[in-house]
Amino acid sequence: MSRSDIPDSAAPSTPVAGRSVDLGQLRDYGLVVTFIVLVLLLSVGSDAFLTSRNVLNILNQQAPVLIIAAAGTLVIIAGGFDISVGATYALAGVVASWTAVHVDPGLGLIAGALAGLAVGGVNGVVATYGRINSLIATLATAYIVRGLAIVVTGGATILVDDQTFAVLGRGELLGVKWSIWAAIGLLAALSVILTRTVFGRYVFASGGNPEAARLAGVRVERVRATTFALSGLAAGIGGTIAASRFTAGQADTGIGLEFTVIAGIVVGGTSILGGEGAIWRSVLGVLFIALIGNGFVLLTLDTIYQQILTGVIILTAVAVDAWSRRSG
Repeated sequence: MSRSDIPDSAAPSTPVAGRSVDLGQLRDYGLVVTFIVLVLLLSVGSDAFLTSRNVLNILNQQAPVLIIAAAGTLVIIAGGFDISVGATYALAGVVASWTAVHVDPGLGLIAGALAGLAVGGVNGVVATYGRINSLIATLATAYIVRGLAIVVTGGATILVDDQTFAVLGRGELLGVKWSIWAAIGLLAALSVILTRTVFGRYVFASGGNPEAARLAGVRVERVRATTFALSGLAAGIGGTIAASRFTAGQADTGIGLEFTVIAGIVVGGTSILGGEGAIWRSVLGVLFIALIGNGFVLLTLDTIYQQILTGVIILTAVAVDAWSRRSG
């Protein structure tokens, strides 16, 4: 339907000094190789790095980010941007905690996710059918949603005493936190949706060549609106996990989360111009940035350099994407 349906490994090669450089493979395998090298370096540098305790701690901390980044990948592939996920994350935690205190703890976990879905649905309608640039639309809703969270809490923290509410964030199955299991399940589901369904093909088509997709009968606005709804739902689930973990809801949580999510997606190689990307790349991108942070802590390095290094990595990833598009 569009060139996005062509695997990245089949992307055109660019001759450089008599050699053919496949830029699609550079995005795919370059990240994988770099990730493996980073793991090896940290393993040599710190005995604590490859312990099950440290690995599970990283996965537990990053579970909400991974969930949000996976859904955000669909939004970007379809040609949109969602920078309201941090505010949605906060609102979901607040709604979940408020419902747990005033209604029922189990219902609170559901209410938080549904609050995120509602925000995502509004984003989808405003950005697509309202024909407002998605960056501006979600920036506006971020302010509105954060404001609603402040109104609900009154600026205070909503504490939840019932430990039933803490199961999702603190509970374990086979020694692994439920948050990690939730992330694995949702990542697998979104991967199947993107790579094995008609809707997934429409997502690529909507971002790769929307006009051609429309001529082929794809309802581009509906597809994009659905990706925003999924992004909101993911942010709602992530915020609910965080609230369950701390048994509290706060309006000021998730500040800057949207940039962490976008950084992981971009470092993973998903094109910011739409039409190309994969969830497994975003997973590696998020974990790659997380490992850098973990390495700085374990090796007691100055965190100022962590920010510089992360910025350089993001610029490199964007440059590779731009280069591949010009050369393709």
